Amino acid sequence: MAAMLAPVPRALKAATSAFLDVLMPPACVACKAPVATPNGLCAGCFATLPALPHPLCTGCGVPLPVRAAVETLCPDCRAAPFPFASALAPFAYSGPAQTLVLRLKSGGDALAPLMARLMRQAGPLPAGATLVPVPLHRWRLLKRGYNQSALLAAALARHAGHPHAPELLVRTRPTPPSRGLGREARAANVADAFAVPPSQRGRVAGATLVLVDDVLTTGATAAACAQALLAAGAATVHVRTFARVVREAAQPWLHPTRQGST
Repeated sequence: MAAMLAPVPRALKAATSAFLDVLMPPACVACKAPVATPNGLCAGCFATLPALPHPLCTGCGVPLPVRAAVETLCPDCRAAPFPFASALAPFAYSGPAQTLVLRLKSGGDALAPLMARLMRQAGPLPAGATLVPVPLHRWRLLKRGYNQSALLAAALARHAGHPHAPELLVRTRPTPPSRGLGREARAANVADAFAVPPSQRGRVAGATLVLVDDVLTTGATAAACAQALLAAGAATVHVRTFARVVREAAQPWLHPTRQGST
């Protein structure tokens, strides 16, 4: 009898979904244009996602000048390498990509699977890697109700077939918002703010880990997380984000026609 009734809830759910689609047709999450399925992008927004131009710095993920095809690191990473082994993102933090990140942060948890699929465009994950999200402090998590980085990490792990272990890293103290801060100020803001719980050190030791976040700005938060994981014995730490902040002042080769202008 139970087997006969099992399809009923699924049929009811499908009918309810179809009815809601009539009342509130699915819309593009970036521009609100009509789309075929919920939580998707229209063709126009998909086409204008700001893909980062290759080649990219393997250290921090910023675009390199085309003429430097033999180089693998940007000048900043050659001068002061990050503790993580690599950082990659498919998109610059602008346009529809920025809209997706902001919507995810403001409660659009249903966007995580779409964003995770797009994140794989940046390149394959290291073999045997475990995915670890950048953690929120428990008070921030309680206030917000979810961690957008954990949503991305879980969706990316499912999509790529890798383990997801959010319990490997915790934020030990609340940190003030870092918006508007430069690299040095951001680094001071998150110094010693992350740790591996003693109960998880055995799992971290010798592991290849991929730290997952929504946006990489200066790399200060990712560096603080990587330092904590490496101090606990991780073999290597990589970083994957949905978007990368690219500043013209920091990467002048992206705008060669503007060099020397007033």
